[in-house]
Amino acid sequence: MSTVELAASDAAETPMRASDLLVGALENEGVEYVFGVPGEENLDFLDSLRTSNIELILTRHEQSAGFMAATYGRLTGKAGVCLATLGPGATNLVTAAAYAQLGAMPMMMITGQKPIKSSKQGRFQIVDVVSMMRPITKFAKQIVNGNTIPSVVREAFRLAEEERPGAVHIELPEDIAAEPVDARPLFPPSTTRRPHCDPQAVDRAVEMIRSARYPLLLVGAGANRKRIIAALETFVGKTRIPYFDTQMGKGVIGRYDDLHVGTAALSDGDYVHCAIDRADLVINAGHDVVEKPPFFMEHGGKQVIHVNFSPSEVDEVYFPQLELVGDIASTFQSLAERLEPQPGHEFDYFMRVRKEVLAHIAERADDESFPLLPQRIVADVRAVMPPDGIVALDNGTYKIWFARNYPARQSNTVLLDNALATMGAGLPSAMMTSMLYPDRRVMAICGDGGFMMNSQELETAVRLGLDLVVLILRDDAYGMIRWKQADAGLADWGLGYGNPDFVDYADSYGAAGHRVGAAGEFAPLLEGCFRDGGVHVVEVPIDYGENRRVLIDELAERVCLL
Repeated sequence: MSTVELAASDAAETPMRASDLLVGALENEGVEYVFGVPGEENLDFLDSLRTSNIELILTRHEQSAGFMAATYGRLTGKAGVCLATLGPGATNLVTAAAYAQLGAMPMMMITGQKPIKSSKQGRFQIVDVVSMMRPITKFAKQIVNGNTIPSVVREAFRLAEEERPGAVHIELPEDIAAEPVDARPLFPPSTTRRPHCDPQAVDRAVEMIRSARYPLLLVGAGANRKRIIAALETFVGKTRIPYFDTQMGKGVIGRYDDLHVGTAALSDGDYVHCAIDRADLVINAGHDVVEKPPFFMEHGGKQVIHVNFSPSEVDEVYFPQLELVGDIASTFQSLAERLEPQPGHEFDYFMRVRKEVLAHIAERADDESFPLLPQRIVADVRAVMPPDGIVALDNGTYKIWFARNYPARQSNTVLLDNALATMGAGLPSAMMTSMLYPDRRVMAICGDGGFMMNSQELETAVRLGLDLVVLILRDDAYGMIRWKQADAGLADWGLGYGNPDFVDYADSYGAAGHRVGAAGEFAPLLEGCFRDGGVHVVEVPIDYGENRRVLIDELAERVCLL
C-alpha cells in the first residue's frame, strides 16, 4: 500500500503530513528511487518514504546522489529524484544540478530547510538555496503551504521532462513537512504530443536535400531520444545519406554503421572534418549549443538545415539557412516519406574519409607498450564489451580517445559528459546504469583524479550488490591540464599528485582490486571480472605520450593528404 493510501485509511486518527503528501505525489509521478543523504530537516520526509513504494538509495555524498539521479533521467526520460538537507547538503548538489541542466537530463532535487514560521537557531546553516539553484535549474521553489504540493510537484516534473529537459528544485522546510494537509495528489499526468514542423518548411528542406551534391547528416545531443533514434534510422536507411555525430550524439544510429563517417570529438582539424568541409549541405539533427561546435560555418559556405524542438541559437559560427522547428522524430519521418536516394548525390569522398578514420582507429590498437597507450586501452575495452555493453566515462583526456576511437553499436552505450564536462561523475553514472540494466555489462572509465573525487561510492556499489567494473587509468596527474600546459609551452608544474594503492583501496570496501602489469593481461582480466560478477576495480597505467602526435601534429599533416 502506498504512502497516500496508508495516510488516507488512517485519516480519521492521524491527519496526513505534508511530507506524506510529497511522497505520495512522487509515487503518483512514477518515481522508483530517491538518491541522497538525509539530514535532520528531512526526517519527516524520510519517515514518509519508509512506508512508500519508493526505494531510498543512500549514497556517501550528495554530489553522487545527484549524478545518479541525472543518469536515471538520461537513460529513462523520466526525472530522477535526489535528496539533501539544508546548507552544505544542498550546496553539494550544485555541481550535479549544473550537470543535469547543461546535459539535458531530467532531474528533481528535494532539499530541507530550517523552520520558516519560527526558529530558535538564528541563521545557523541557512543559505538561500532556492536563489542559489534558480540560475542552474528550470524551476526552483520553496514550499510554504503543504496543500500546494500536488500542483508544485506536477509542474516541476513537467518542466524537468519537457524539451529541453533539465534540473528542477523543491525546498521543503522542516515545519511545513510536519504540518497536516487536506490536499491529495493530482490525477496521473496528462498525455503530451509535441507540435509538428510546418509542412512548408519540410517542403523546402526536401528541395534542399534533393538539389545538394554532398549532403551530410549530423546527429547531436538533442537527437538522443528513443523516438528520434527510430526516425533517424528510417531516414538514413531510406536516403543512404552518410552521417557523423557529436560526443553526446554518439551511437544514436546503430543500424547503418557502414554510413557512419565518424565522431566529431574535436571542434576542428580532425579526420571527420574532411567530410564536413566537403559537404555542401549539413542536416543538423538535435544541435545543442552546450557541446563544442562540431563544425564552423562561414559566410558563403555550406548550407545548414537546423532540425530541432526549438529554434537555433545563432552565433558567430552557426547561422542555419533553414530551421525545421517541432518534434524531431516526426520531422525526420516526414522527410523520409518524401525522399529516396538521389542520382545527383556523391558520397565516394565521404566513404574515403570513413576508411581513413577506421584505419586511424586501428593504428597501435595492438601495441604491446607498457604503460598502455590509449589506443590499446580503447581497443581492448571495445573487444570485451558486447554491442549492448555500456561504458560511463568520467572526464579527462581519455574521453577524447574514447569519443574518437570507440565504435558505439547502440544508443546510450557511451555515456559521457560533453556539456558541463565535470570530473567525478563516471562512477555514480555507471552505478545507476548497472541498477537499470543488471543483465548488461557496465564499465565506469575514470582517470585517477576523477575517480578519487567520488571513490567513496564503492561502498554504495558493494552494498547494492551491483555487477560493475571500474577502470582507473592511472597517470598520477591531472593529465588533460598537464597536456594543455605542455602544449602552451609552459613548465610542467603543479599538476602531479600521489595515489593510494588502488588494489588495497578496493579490497577495503569489499570490492575486488586488480592491477594490470602488462598489455597482454588487460583484456583477459576484464573478461574475468565480468565473468565473476560483483564490483571490480582495475588499475591500468596509461601513457599519454601519444596525445600531441595523434591529436595535433599528425592531423595537421594527414588531413591535407585527403
